[in-house]
Amino acid sequence: MLFNSHIYLFIFLPLSVILYFQLNHSRFEFPAKAFLIVANLFFYAWGDIEHLPILIISVVFNFGVGRLIDPLQARPDNSHRKFLLILGVSVNIGLLCFFKYTDFFIDNLNLITGLQIKSPGFSFPLAISFFTFVQIAYLVDRYRGEAEKDNFVNYTLFATFFPQLLSGPIVRHKEMKAQYAGQKERVINWENIYAGLIIFSMGLFKKVFVADTLAAWVSAGFAQAGSLNMVEAWAASLSFTLQIYYDFSGYTDMAIGSALFLNIRLPRNFNSPYKALNIQDFWRRWHMTLSGWLRDYLFIPLGGSRCGRFNTYRNIMITFILCGLWHGAGWTFIFWGLLHGMALATYRVWSRVGIKMPGFLAWLLTFLFLNVSWIFFRAPNFQTALEVVSGMTDVSTLHSFTGLKNMFTMSSSILDGNITVIFTWIFISLGMAAIFRNSNQWVEDVKPAFRWAFVAVILLLLGLPDFQQPSEFIYFNF
Repeated sequence: MLFNSHIYLFIFLPLSVILYFQLNHSRFEFPAKAFLIVANLFFYAWGDIEHLPILIISVVFNFGVGRLIDPLQARPDNSHRKFLLILGVSVNIGLLCFFKYTDFFIDNLNLITGLQIKSPGFSFPLAISFFTFVQIAYLVDRYRGEAEKDNFVNYTLFATFFPQLLSGPIVRHKEMKAQYAGQKERVINWENIYAGLIIFSMGLFKKVFVADTLAAWVSAGFAQAGSLNMVEAWAASLSFTLQIYYDFSGYTDMAIGSALFLNIRLPRNFNSPYKALNIQDFWRRWHMTLSGWLRDYLFIPLGGSRCGRFNTYRNIMITFILCGLWHGAGWTFIFWGLLHGMALATYRVWSRVGIKMPGFLAWLLTFLFLNVSWIFFRAPNFQTALEVVSGMTDVSTLHSFTGLKNMFTMSSSILDGNITVIFTWIFISLGMAAIFRNSNQWVEDVKPAFRWAFVAVILLLLGLPDFQQPSEFIYFNF
């Protein structure tokens, strides 16, 4: 079920909130939690009922392993707990690899060996990348003694909570347990409802009004990458750079807003990433819960930066290559991760030398790198990506200043839009992302007032999709 669909906006979300608090008001606390779990599973099944059993089995398995890890904690021999952790993590990763990467591995094996093994053509379960990472973190935290014992109902509520289930934020049990088990969370909080409405409306506006507008030019440009002139190639690449931010941060805003209706505070996932002055700063601002997960459950266990410079760079490269592979079963995703790993390693060298760059130049260099790297993230293959990059660097299409002016004033049949209009959207969207405060910062200062209610209504009206099929979020594919 999509956050930007009418069934969610006008039926599922309001009914879930009303019935949950009504059950709690009637002191039916257990039925209220049970109802919310059923709502979570219904929400998932609406988009992928075929793989609903996979989600349920995953939750039951990880809860069971987590329970078994804890009682052994007091034993002098730690090997049993370590075995259970390895078993649990291996099953989770194996399940993810089986559904998401089997075809990719078989296709590459055929290419290398000349074999003709038929790919099974598995469709991977919706959100498997996200709920797998959530539960791996739970098992590791249980092993480390950082996640408390929980009952099955509360754990299931945590692992399947519908606002964050499909595309994050990637939550951690130790941060969320008290909220799912608390007493005050069971009583409707009108301040949370108000703040949730504001941030939800901002997210809906980002997705439907901004991201979906840019998406049309992105699709047209990448579909005809070989025919793009320099201006059109830049328009297509910049449009995607902004589309993916507004699409994913819009989703996160709607997730946070939906959770607030139920008195649950999800962690932030974005903090104005296109304000970053270097690549390390970008990853502290972009998909923050994934960045934290990669740091705590991959980079640091590999050795982090504790074992010398060479091993630090090695660990960075491994982390980001796997980050790319997590996003998608394709070499373009792996290359995207490789680019970011190389950029982070280069930045570490740069910082150690002590060379500093003027603020605007540092921002521009970072943003240009991000723009180029996103091309490989978006392109279906290397040929398309290289055609877009080639178009961006093809100065031969700019015969003169008059030629450049004509490109901006002519209507482009390839991008299906006037170039001037497209770049106006790009500059306005980039300005909002790189200059103004982000949605979380706005909501921090929100107090019940008529002006904010008016703003929410306007954003909702601008963001309400039509009654045709609403567009999916980009990260639903990962």
